[in-house]
Amino acid sequence: MSRHPHYSKIWRTVQLIPAGKVASYGQIADLAGLPGRARLVGKSLGYVPKDLNVPWYRVLRSNGQIAFPKGSEQSQKQTGLLQQEDVAVFNNRVKLRLFQWHPNLEEMLWKLEY
Repeated sequence: MSRHPHYSKIWRTVQLIPAGKVASYGQIADLAGLPGRARLVGKSLGYVPKDLNVPWYRVLRSNGQIAFPKGSEQSQKQTGLLQQEDVAVFNNRVKLRLFQWHPNLEEMLWKLEY
């Protein structure tokens, strides 16, 4: 499969999410300069190369819910990785008002690529 031209930009944006914080698919799309492309963000995370360290597990639905079905192996893995970073996960959901990443001005100006 040929890679979508925006995947690398999405992966670099996800790499900026600090440990202990989460972002939504739509938020990552916006920050990567791809407004309205939340589904592309989700798709791209399924194609991260093995040698690239992208914290995919920090990306959630816009309501804070883990996208994998509750109780599934993937959901349990994502929950475990988030809990290792002290992100509270209850009922397959994270409270975004407590854990959502809000990039500061420096991150917006110097780290994000549009």
